[in-house]
Amino acid sequence: MNNKERMDLAKWVMEYTLKAGAGETSISVSNAREIEIGYRDRKLEKLKESTQNSLSLQIYIDNRYSGHTTNDLRRDRLKPFIEEAVASTKYLAKDEFRKLPDPKLYPAKISGDLDLTDKSFNSVQTDARIKIAKEIEESAMGLSDKIISVSTGYGDSYSESVLVNSNGFEGSSESTIFSAGAEVTVRDGDKGRPEDYDWAVTRFYNDLPKPNILGKNAVERALKKIGQKKIESGQYKMLVENRAASRLLGILQGPLSARALQQKSSYLEGMLDKKIASEKLTIIDDPGIKQGLGSREFDGEGIASKKRVIIDKGILKQYYIDNYYGRKLGMEPNGGSSSNVIFEYGTRSLDEMIKSMNKGILVNGFIGGNSNSTTGDFSFGIVGLLIENGEITTAVNEMNISGNAKDFWNRLVEMGNDPYPYSSWKRPSMLFDSIAFSGI
Repeated sequence: MNNKERMDLAKWVMEYTLKAGAGETSISVSNAREIEIGYRDRKLEKLKESTQNSLSLQIYIDNRYSGHTTNDLRRDRLKPFIEEAVASTKYLAKDEFRKLPDPKLYPAKISGDLDLTDKSFNSVQTDARIKIAKEIEESAMGLSDKIISVSTGYGDSYSESVLVNSNGFEGSSESTIFSAGAEVTVRDGDKGRPEDYDWAVTRFYNDLPKPNILGKNAVERALKKIGQKKIESGQYKMLVENRAASRLLGILQGPLSARALQQKSSYLEGMLDKKIASEKLTIIDDPGIKQGLGSREFDGEGIASKKRVIIDKGILKQYYIDNYYGRKLGMEPNGGSSSNVIFEYGTRSLDEMIKSMNKGILVNGFIGGNSNSTTGDFSFGIVGLLIENGEITTAVNEMNISGNAKDFWNRLVEMGNDPYPYSSWKRPSMLFDSIAFSGI
């Protein structure tokens, strides 16, 4: 079944659902094919392939709402499925905010030119997939006699979907994803078994790094952790590596949602057009980047995706507003989730920032911990490297950072020039001043 056939099916389901008594309906029909390879101890450990077709049906009847999913797309089986779904919805409690989005929020035109699909996907054979995972392991194993184990992997996926809303929206999408990487564990005497990884995710097969690069990076990162120890508690400059910074950005992401605002669980409530961070922090949500991992022309509700500034030099400009919670808040929806998130980048690389530091901690990973979206309080375990006089001197672990987001983001003093390429959140390395670390 191709997207044209899925669209025909979705329209048929829409018409049948309305005839069965629904007031409004939304139908999504999708297909996803995923392949996953795992390699360990010079052996193929995992070879998994799955293909799934699914239909998601949302029903609205006099402010009553229900959602239903099935994998059986035969029309004779869908008829009783729809009839039962409509009948059961009539017994639910009313919710005045349960409606499809206002049609004015839908895109005027869907161009389909974001270049999200590698047309050579079907030419990638299983032996090539296994070869990549095998080569990553082979390149890593010979780099050090301290290596205990190397686990490598490769994965790819192809997905197609259509979305039809009964009040006028029709859209389709298609995309591919490729990934590969390694996890390495090394020997550290009687102090433990440090481990680290290197993993890449891209839209196009040929954009994956070479296997030997992935293997080498994973080994080097694990070896740097040998000799890990706690250091003295205190206030340190904190330099957070780009790939690790996603944990910190999670402190912002949840409280920016309409759901958190409506449920009074956001410390950012009432902060529009107010300063919430250092002027070094500018966050832009841009769904229109070609080949972007978060690119899209519409969101899961059919609402047009548009470029928007979320935070401008520390000033909060927009929340993420979905249709349902937007209605509850009396705010116009703008899409309830992020797409590609980019930042205003600095001028220096991670290495340049390290060399400029007299004393501080380079955080390259977070372990455990929690954050409170209502108060902004947080506490995270960290792993990293001590920096002294511009040089990395000691591996650090079993330490925590803690604080409150209202204060924390105002301690941001510099953004790196190194956006992380393998995520829809293109965060750079970030330098913070006077962060509380607890250790010895």
